[in-house]
Amino acid sequence: MTAKIDLFAAAPSLMKKWQRSSIELSAAASLEHSLTELVKLRGSQINGCANCINLHASEARENGETEQRIYLLPAWREAPCYSDRERAALGWTEALTRLSEDTGRAGAYEELKAHFTEEEQIKLTLTINIINAWNRIAVGFGLYADPAAVKAARVATTC
Repeated sequence: MTAKIDLFAAAPSLMKKWQRSSIELSAAASLEHSLTELVKLRGSQINGCANCINLHASEARENGETEQRIYLLPAWREAPCYSDRERAALGWTEALTRLSEDTGRAGAYEELKAHFTEEEQIKLTLTINIINAWNRIAVGFGLYADPAAVKAARVATTC
């Protein structure tokens, strides 16, 4: 896949600010790293974002996530390898990523409240919003980057 435009060449200041802001928000909203990567990966699967699926599967593996849990993520409701807290986060991820479908958002929120503090609910919701925004940018503009290149760009941005 070839990108339709080079986002950082077309709007360098704006894209650098967006990248820096999303990195800072992600860091501030951090929950358990494994949970965060599962949420980013599941949102990206729903949105059909190959770039972000590849990136977050790679990051999940680097942080000790098992192949089994990565492969079973689309069927997390039936798979016994996710905790109740992870299930609540994945349900909330699906509810917010599929807003127009309104499939069980009230129930997803009840599960969220049972497993997350109010501050954690906000952190998780911000994480879901950030990955959904990146999915839309990547899918919309046909982006596909090597995870190592993305990681290097993050390091350069935070320095």
